[in-house]
Amino acid sequence: MFVGHALFAFALGGLAAWWLGLSRERAVQLGVIAGLFAAVPDVDIVYAPFGLLVGAAENLTADGFWETANVVHRGPTHSLLLGAALAAAAGLWATESRPARIASLAIGVAATVLTGVLSGPIAGLVMLVFVLAVLGVATVAQSRDISPRTVAGLALLGLLTHPFGDLFTGGPPPFFYPFDVSLVAERVILHPDPTTHLLAAFAIELATVWLAVWTYVHLRGYTLTELVRPRAALGIGYGAAVLFLPAPTLERSAHFVFSVLALGVVGAPTRPFSDGVDWLETVVTGLAAVTIAALAYAMAYGAI
Repeated sequence: MFVGHALFAFALGGLAAWWLGLSRERAVQLGVIAGLFAAVPDVDIVYAPFGLLVGAAENLTADGFWETANVVHRGPTHSLLLGAALAAAAGLWATESRPARIASLAIGVAATVLTGVLSGPIAGLVMLVFVLAVLGVATVAQSRDISPRTVAGLALLGLLTHPFGDLFTGGPPPFFYPFDVSLVAERVILHPDPTTHLLAAFAIELATVWLAVWTYVHLRGYTLTELVRPRAALGIGYGAAVLFLPAPTLERSAHFVFSVLALGVVGAPTRPFSDGVDWLETVVTGLAAVTIAALAYAMAYGAI
């Protein structure tokens, strides 16, 4: 999910800025920009409306629509090569130089045309949205007085880390698009048992969220222990779900994901926005409840 990608980039960007001696406030700001760049590749979900429009015009069948969707989703927008090129475009766009901005637009146009020629009109339209989203984040960064070089660096961080996050939950993206070179041939399997694989992938996602939350809490001058409330222990009871819910897999995981997240809502404090840092208490305690629930379920599943 794009949230995990964004949080991971936020954590790396924020911590790197802090370690380089920038203020805590500035580190959070740079982390947010890195997270926005990391979320951008998943704008390829716009293939759905584009696919329906183009499909209607070309009398595309349902099978043809999904075949095209499989090419576009986690496709060219997840290329390391195009990501690097558009990171350079973001840095150029963040300058106040007209020639630099023209060069930035040229890179975006070239990426769009190339993708349209190689992968079809839907992929080309998706790439256009991708380019505009990258330049949009660069514009936001420029408005915060972030230097063009830093913008390019944050874009590189976000755009190049995103594709690797999909290796555990989906097919590997085309890292070297437009070249037909495979870096990873298939999904990384964490365990031969599909349920254990899902639980391991979920653990990685939780670890990513914890890293981002710890980064924000640390940069704001708090500690995690002072924000966790005893209600998080309610997650222990989720271990009993192994007796009532079908064993989840990547293909059938909605019942597990939604129920464990719902428990996190129940375990969170009841006054999330009343004063001060209560909203942080809500996030940290809810996340702790989800983590405890996932561990309880994993232990129960391993015991049966």
